Amino acid sequence: MAVDRLQGLLQRFSVSARIFHSGPLCGINVFEDNGQGQLHLVRRGPVEVRHAGEVHHVTVPSLLFYPRPLSHRFISDERTGADMACANLDFGGVASARVGGGNPISRALPAFTCLPLAELRGAEAVLELLFDEAFAQRCGRLAVVDRLFDVVLILLLRHLLDSGHITDGPLAGLGHPQLAKALVAMHDEPARPWTLDSLAAMAGMSRSRFAEVFAQVVGQPPAGYLSGYRIALARDALQRGDRLERIAEQVGYGSAAALSRAFTADTGLSPRAWLQQQSA
Repeated sequence: MAVDRLQGLLQRFSVSARIFHSGPLCGINVFEDNGQGQLHLVRRGPVEVRHAGEVHHVTVPSLLFYPRPLSHRFISDERTGADMACANLDFGGVASARVGGGNPISRALPAFTCLPLAELRGAEAVLELLFDEAFAQRCGRLAVVDRLFDVVLILLLRHLLDSGHITDGPLAGLGHPQLAKALVAMHDEPARPWTLDSLAAMAGMSRSRFAEVFAQVVGQPPAGYLSGYRIALARDALQRGDRLERIAEQVGYGSAAALSRAFTADTGLSPRAWLQQQSA
């Protein structure tokens, strides 16, 4: 049976979209940093896309993906405009990324992706239904479109994972035939007392080779990645209101004190101070 490289992450971290616009955009439209990522579907263009000093010209139906907050501007013909459906993205922690939070999925993605819709394999029927619902006035259409956006988002993550366009970071590791086995194991069983030897065995590699390739592809040592993943899980559990003792057990720390020390080392804040900052 093939290993599902995304399931462990998707089970533990929320990934969802909420539509905020459907219809024509004419002239200059500015999307400020609102603390969320955004996903735009261009049904009809052309559209000029500007952000962070970059300019992209979109001439075919395309997907514009900002997994993290980034101000951007769309410029289209003032008379004919461009037909678009736009959604805010909730990665369950994106807004807190500046203070040590952030969903590991969103952090692993490039800041911007522009992809022709024709290249998103398996999405034809979903996109047809999404546009049909988004541009109609039917009862319950927003709920339907939100869920279809969720499907498109997961199909996009699958595409990015399989395409080889991501050359470093955790998603690149999940695209590596051997490293993926170790990463999936960490994602599925974060509380297990993983060691370099046991992770190398999962990957079917020698200890030294595994450590070398993991650092090259993922961008940090296995122990550093595992620690960061556990702290990300702890942040998510704290926001759900779980007790620190229970969280420590779930994410592989022997005690609340041990988790608190690791949490502070990672975020610069104690769990309590971090949680208070999220609520401020």
